[in-house]
Amino acid sequence: MNANAQALIVMAVIGLIAGFLASLVVGGPGNLVQYLVAGIVGAFVGGLLLGSLGVNLGIRNELVSQIVTATIGAIVVILVARLIT
Repeated sequence: MNANAQALIVMAVIGLIAGFLASLVVGGPGNLVQYLVAGIVGAFVGGLLLGSLGVNLGIRNELVSQIVTATIGAIVVILVARLIT
C-alpha cells in the first residue's frame, strides 16, 4: 500500500471518528457517510478556525489532536448546516 492510500485511509478514519463524536455532542447525522462528510469537512473548518484564532490545543499525540480539531470543526459544520436549513 502506498503512502497516498494510507493517508486517505487515516483521513477517512479521523473523519468518521470526528463526525461520530460531533453527532454525540450536537445530535447530528446518523449514518457512516454523514459521519464521514461531517468529519472531513469539519477537519478543514476546525483547522482553519483554530489556526486563525491562534489556538493550540496542547495535545502531544498528533492523531488525538487531529481528531479533536476535526470534531470541533464538525460541530461547527453541523450547527451552521442547521441554521441554513
